[in-house]
Amino acid sequence: MNQFGAKAYHKTAVETASKEKILLMLYESCIRYLKKTQTSMEAKNWAEKGLALGKAQDIINELTNSLNYEVGGPLAEQLGALYLHIFQETTKANIENDPKKIAHCIKIMETLYSGWKEAVEKLKTGEKK
Repeated sequence: MNQFGAKAYHKTAVETASKEKILLMLYESCIRYLKKTQTSMEAKNWAEKGLALGKAQDIINELTNSLNYEVGGPLAEQLGALYLHIFQETTKANIENDPKKIAHCIKIMETLYSGWKEAVEKLKTGEKK
């Protein structure tokens, strides 16, 4: 598939995805960009680090902005606090060039992703727990 076809496919996939699928896609992309940030730090590729970190932080901001505190209540507040923590830690990691801080953020995002993925799968099958 050529580059134009890949972009068109991706655009269609995003535009037709459910809210739940979009949430999972955001987590997947954020984790991918955080991992790229970490490897770029380790390789001392500062330009690539900056680009990847910027994209990861954009996604974290989008996740934060999508929280509905009226509906989500305490869960939304906890997620908001986690997203703020991740944003602050990635900022510190950027300043200090500390890939361990990025690894910490990756672990949090992977844990959240796993929980959301399980919830979405249960929602699809109608299972409640």
